[in-house]
Amino acid sequence: MPENSVLNLAAIAADRPETWSPRIVGEVNGTAIKVARLHGEFVWHDHAGEDEAFLVLKGTLRIEYEDRPAVTLREGDLHVVPAGVRHNPVAEEECLVALVEPMTTAHTGEEVTERTRSLEEQRG
Repeated sequence: MPENSVLNLAAIAADRPETWSPRIVGEVNGTAIKVARLHGEFVWHDHAGEDEAFLVLKGTLRIEYEDRPAVTLREGDLHVVPAGVRHNPVAEEECLVALVEPMTTAHTGEEVTERTRSLEEQRG
């Protein structure tokens, strides 16, 4: 990101051509800042050694868990999924989010589906 840049995360997320395909928009000390447009159900997965933060920019997102109650996030809400915890994001209607996670975080953890995006794809 060029010096003195200002990014509108919601606008960038809204312009994503496909859902569930995050784009890296910045990096801070080895931590990726990503945006994505979500709709529908994602995939059950976990990130073995890495936390993942969800910040809802627009809409509502439910994060389902196998071992605890689901969490519902609305615009402006932030939630951190702890490392190693299986979760499944669900957006009943279109939702825009920012994600904050280590640059090494695999999109769908060890699960590989047609929705899985590599870090190279997330940079595009």
